[in-house]
Amino acid sequence: MRAVVLDYGAGNLHSLSRALAVVGLDVDIETEPARAVRDSDILILPGVAAFGQAVGRIGGARAILRDALRSGHPCLGICLGMQLLFSSSDEGHGDGIGLLDGRVTRLAGRRLPHMGWSSVGDLGEMYFAHSYACRPDDPAVIADRAYHDGEEFTAVVRTARTVGVQFHPEKSSRPGLKLLARLCREVTT
Repeated sequence: MRAVVLDYGAGNLHSLSRALAVVGLDVDIETEPARAVRDSDILILPGVAAFGQAVGRIGGARAILRDALRSGHPCLGICLGMQLLFSSSDEGHGDGIGLLDGRVTRLAGRRLPHMGWSSVGDLGEMYFAHSYACRPDDPAVIADRAYHDGEEFTAVVRTARTVGVQFHPEKSSRPGLKLLARLCREVTT
């Protein structure tokens, strides 16, 4: 299975690519969104950057990505990649891909960014590094939640053949790698 990681200036391209290879995927990194969709069995939207910067790099290709995901192209969004699936964000200017209606807002916790391990429902402990969280308009897309400083936030979203995770499975040790492999299989079958 071929995974293409879309390069829009996010900082975890190489660690994520290595993790995808470890779980058995052929991995490429691509800067052109249309080519990333065309050449992939699964599109990967990585994290570790700012929303405004990322949408600035994606530019007018938001519609290409949204249309591909709406038509069923498999996708996994990680951290910022999950946030980009939404309509808008309080972090930076510009619209997201808009696959999911909702807004990305700043966490209310005293200690930001939220960096470290937190429990995610039945998934166990996963590694987070974020200051913003997704607030879907439709609660039916929320697959799991987590907490930071007593605030509940969306940790996993799922719609059709797209899954977004707020945490970093590639940095979440063996359980994260197992989850990464499972999610890639689930959205492509």
